[in-house]
Amino acid sequence: MYKLFFKRVIDIILSLVALILLSPILVIVAILVRVKLGGPVLFSQNRPGKNEKIFKMYKFRTMTDARDEKGELLPDEIRLTPFGKLLRATSLDELPELWNILKGDMSIVGPRPLLVQYLPLYNSEQKRRHEVRPGLTGLAQVSGRNSISWEEKFKLDVKYIDELSFINDVKIVFLTAKKVFVKEGISSNTSMTMEIFEGTKED
Repeated sequence: MYKLFFKRVIDIILSLVALILLSPILVIVAILVRVKLGGPVLFSQNRPGKNEKIFKMYKFRTMTDARDEKGELLPDEIRLTPFGKLLRATSLDELPELWNILKGDMSIVGPRPLLVQYLPLYNSEQKRRHEVRPGLTGLAQVSGRNSISWEEKFKLDVKYIDELSFINDVKIVFLTAKKVFVKEGISSNTSMTMEIFEGTKED
């Protein structure tokens, strides 16, 4: 019953309340992004949701549009400014996703929505991550976030789905608050962000 009905009801109530209560912070962050990084304030990108349905996800912008002499975007670690790093470390860049939750594209807790280009790269088990709405936070995020491998992330995504319950969602929310406070797992071990997923090699 929770998975089929109450989870969505809770998502609507909490995302609406959060958008109202956090509106001053949203406005302040938007102004700072505009001043420090320029426009647009929001970064939007197509992501696969439940049943691989594509939706447009919104985040606060954290990178500049700096390009090389050929007009190509510079690497992430160059375009990611100290201010952008701060937004990511505090997860403030994720706040616009509350709108995605209210709309029904996402849930408060679930597997994180990844790039559309990864869809053909998943094996049958990894594809199961799309059986539920993607989340603002999830089991993989509180178990290492960007510091664990893709394969470990996907196993945790499937484990979350198999063990989905109200109690587990509450635990993940509290663990997320702790992770944000101590700033754990923001980056991978070898990159400022997360390496590109290129598929899982079969043994």
